[in-house]
Amino acid sequence: MQASPSTARDWARFQPGALAGVTLMKAHFTEHAFARHSHETYSVGVTLSGVQTFHCGGALHASLRGDVILFNPDEAHDGQRGTQAGFGYAMLYVDPQVMEDCRDRSAGIDATLHFSAPVVRDRSMGADLLQAIRAVGQVQESLRAQELTRGVLTRLLQRHGERTVRDAVRPAGAARMARVRDYLHAHYGQDITVDALAREAGLSRVHLTRAFTQQFGVPPHLYLNAVRIHRAQEAMRKGLALAEVAADCGFADQSHFSRRFKGSVGLSPGAWLRQMRG
Repeated sequence: MQASPSTARDWARFQPGALAGVTLMKAHFTEHAFARHSHETYSVGVTLSGVQTFHCGGALHASLRGDVILFNPDEAHDGQRGTQAGFGYAMLYVDPQVMEDCRDRSAGIDATLHFSAPVVRDRSMGADLLQAIRAVGQVQESLRAQELTRGVLTRLLQRHGERTVRDAVRPAGAARMARVRDYLHAHYGQDITVDALAREAGLSRVHLTRAFTQQFGVPPHLYLNAVRIHRAQEAMRKGLALAEVAADCGFADQSHFSRRFKGSVGLSPGAWLRQMRG
């Protein structure tokens, strides 16, 4: 599996995780900075070296070596170095259904499958996560890697899952926002406007954006970008050409697609696909 640097000191590697629905990324960045983006998956990782900083939830956070990073689906964040030396990290991108399967109710987990903080200083948890990550891809160790991955996700929910009900949009408003969300999923390949979303919700444009952000944690345009990137990854793994993927997934052209993809993933679409194919 080859690294794909954006500079001589930047690299990122992707590969399938131990469980179906989990992707593993290992990376080190000195020059590259992530634009504000979100993922449809959970992002669960550990900082391996240096200091990485990011904005999330209206605050600036710093993750040091051994710290655990926890992003919920659709939680907007960016990412950049905190020192001149850059930062290294490993991340598991976990489909929500996998996380649901790891919710061990017999152990008393009543969390809402929502992590309460984007970075936690839990060194034992970080060590367990790193052990699970290092087991991925080892010859004749698939069962061990699967058990370690499932176990560490379960313990993360136990320790750091949110156990209080957060303020939510009123039921009628939640139903409207669900319609907007479904519209974005159904029409992601089109040039969607805020007017179209406002009509779908029966709200003004300003109220629509505010209510959607309150309900899902990101404004509609970032949610749409995450949907498009996720669908593009699915299409690429099915063998569609990059130009076709760009057109089908709502990007203006292949260049636009590449910029958005790299801003969210850290690699160009072609480099990501080569790594996922091994």
